[in-house]
Amino acid sequence: MKKLLENDIIGSIGTQLYRCTIQWRNGQLVMDEPESLGGQDLGPDPYTTLLASLAGCTLSTLRMYIDRKGWAIPEFSVTLNMEQEQTPALVTHISRTITFPESVEAAIQQRLLVIAEKCPVSKILENNIVIHTKTT
Repeated sequence: MKKLLENDIIGSIGTQLYRCTIQWRNGQLVMDEPESLGGQDLGPDPYTTLLASLAGCTLSTLRMYIDRKGWAIPEFSVTLNMEQEQTPALVTHISRTITFPESVEAAIQQRLLVIAEKCPVSKILENNIVIHTKTT
């Protein structure tokens, strides 16, 4: 199997409740929980970070496609949230709404919805994920 990242992501936590530092190839990201859950809200929580990955991938994938087609769509946005239900297995539902300017034709918007489903993070989240955990 080929790794998707050049370098591993390294996460660490000290004694400050919920404040995690995530190191990636060019810097670091602080993650935390909201104050309502006992954190200090110093950065995004894990759920927000997961959805931010999908948002960034969706937007980048659509931008590449729009530019390749030469369509004049200077700006658009994506809104995400998720909820879970227990049916006997845990099922997570992610809602993704893409907002385009009113000038974008309905047929183009429909095509872009199909392309959004093809972004790499969408494909990861929609397929089987196996997490291998070990200690060192």
